[in-house]
Amino acid sequence: MVHLFTFSMNKSLSPSPTSFLCACGPDIINPPPPSPKAASLNPFSSIRHGTCWFSTLNLSPKSSLLALPLSRRRRLFECNVLQATPTHEVDSATSLFALFLEMGISKKGTDAILENHPALRVAPFESIRTQIHGLQNLGINGPVLFRLIKKRPDVLIAKEIHSLVCFLSHDLVKDTNMIEAAQLARLLTATDPKLLSGFEAKVRLMLDLGIPTERLAHVLNNVNLTKALCLKSYEEIERMISFLNGFGGVELILRRPAILNFDLDSQLIPRIEFFLNMSGGDEVATTTVLLKLPFILAYTVDHYTNHVDFFRSFAGLTDEEIFKIILVYPSLFSASRERKLHPRIEFLKQCGFNSNDIYKLLIKAPLFLSLSFDDNLAYKLVLLVKIGYEHRTKELGLAMGWVCRTSCKNMQEVISLFLNYGLTCEEILAMGKKHPQVLQYNHKSMKLKLDYLTQEMGYEVKEMLAFPAFLGYGFDGRIKHRFEASGKNSGEGMSINKLFSMSTARFSKKHEKKLPVLVTKA
Repeated sequence: MVHLFTFSMNKSLSPSPTSFLCACGPDIINPPPPSPKAASLNPFSSIRHGTCWFSTLNLSPKSSLLALPLSRRRRLFECNVLQATPTHEVDSATSLFALFLEMGISKKGTDAILENHPALRVAPFESIRTQIHGLQNLGINGPVLFRLIKKRPDVLIAKEIHSLVCFLSHDLVKDTNMIEAAQLARLLTATDPKLLSGFEAKVRLMLDLGIPTERLAHVLNNVNLTKALCLKSYEEIERMISFLNGFGGVELILRRPAILNFDLDSQLIPRIEFFLNMSGGDEVATTTVLLKLPFILAYTVDHYTNHVDFFRSFAGLTDEEIFKIILVYPSLFSASRERKLHPRIEFLKQCGFNSNDIYKLLIKAPLFLSLSFDDNLAYKLVLLVKIGYEHRTKELGLAMGWVCRTSCKNMQEVISLFLNYGLTCEEILAMGKKHPQVLQYNHKSMKLKLDYLTQEMGYEVKEMLAFPAFLGYGFDGRIKHRFEASGKNSGEGMSINKLFSMSTARFSKKHEKKLPVLVTKA
């Protein structure tokens, strides 16, 4: 077939423009301009750098050739025989230019893509267009698709990509994009297509090993798919999940899917074994730590060791005590040793704490290790000093531990509430020393209890000074219930200490109306 297409876009796709034009003469150099209607019907009219003007004249290539003088026809035939590119390459490349131009890839960009990936020239155009439509259906379009094709043009022809697109589009979960577009784009950009060949089997393996179908998207969108699936063999993934089954398994993976990014032998096993050794071989306790803070597995064994060594040497704690603190508060590994751990333990030592005191406080108030000093602890320290706590005393250290559980604003409201009820700073201090938790209670709940104490029960507010733990009891389940059951309508007789501190069983025996066993809340 003789081709009369003139393309200045890519020399390898067309005859030399100069020789072609010289051979064809002025009738070819200056073709008549296309009519608007003909231009709209021309599939290549959007290509600015090439024309197919026979369609605008409604002439076939054969009739156009016959319209030329015989001498020109001969020269034109010779020109095309010597320089013409194979038909399927011209057609495919021409169509790609139009397709890429629509997606925003310039002529220069298309030239570079075709030059670096010549396989695109001979690939069937329909298969490329189908691949692009498949990617668009999965949410990869616009600038994301543009960048993907420029960086990895082989995604348009790789059979592994085609299989992946079919799997995600039809086989995984119908009518749902199981992998988000941004996540899929990262996978295709960063991964050699050859590594995607077993993707479907690995995903189905995860389902077979217990990942719920409805949570599969959560897992796939929160891992590095290249590390978690593509770079691991089918057997490695199976072995990893089987190992994790002894320490939370699927639940652990669902809480932090990024665990699948790690290498089993060099990362997961040594890290989990560290906690297993710290716990004395207690798998249940180790699992509890991991489920409380799955992110803990992101730290290295050296990181764990340095933190544990600090508590051993500087705080004087035993491994058993350290693990109990970890069990309560695994986030201590997130605290910097230099900026947080060392200053906090040093503060407790200055307050007169020994190793046993430090252990008891950290078990009850581990947040003390992590809270910001400038934005949190410093304000609370000022408030404690204002109501009378002295520097470097054990009472101050205990109070600092307890107020970690409340906000600065709530702590201010609690102190203001006591002052509004007529208590002095000395009395607030005395309550705090007797019952350090009193400063951490919610101020709204405390106001309800104080109002009931003074208005309904008929007690003086100072009655609370002898028994500040009263403010920690649940209002409905303990305070109101017991007072009404006791039949009292005034503050005469039984003290609030006796009324609320005795056990439910003893209180029931003491009164004619037997009380049900109730769960109290602070």
